[in-house]
Amino acid sequence: MAFIDEIKERAKADKKTIVLPESMDKRTFEAAEKILKEGIANLIIIGTPEEIAEAALQDDVKVVALSLLSGAHNTLFPKVVELMRAKGLNDVLVIGGGVIPDTDIPGLKAAGVAEVFTPGTPTGNIVDFINANTH
Repeated sequence: MAFIDEIKERAKADKKTIVLPESMDKRTFEAAEKILKEGIANLIIIGTPEEIAEAALQDDVKVVALSLLSGAHNTLFPKVVELMRAKGLNDVLVIGGGVIPDTDIPGLKAAGVAEVFTPGTPTGNIVDFINANTH
């Protein structure tokens, strides 16, 4: 086994979370794709609402999934939707997740977040929702 393959296998066996900085640099997205595809680590990419909307435009995405731990979901999720719509990204599905109080979900949906997935939601349910709501 090659040295790099051994490192990857060790990383997979003791999966850590990697936080990548907010960046419009394609190398960040390429690294994220490789990390996720190979199952090397859990991944968090930090970005501002403006960067997220611009990345969605530049990369021609079908879905933007947002998750926050800060509790600022009522401000930041709608801001991302607003910026995306201003860029003409009306067909991009925006979903949210995280520890979000049930009382906040109707307001997020009214702001354009298609669905909010709270802790414990089976991954299959999220995949089914995305598949049913994208074309």
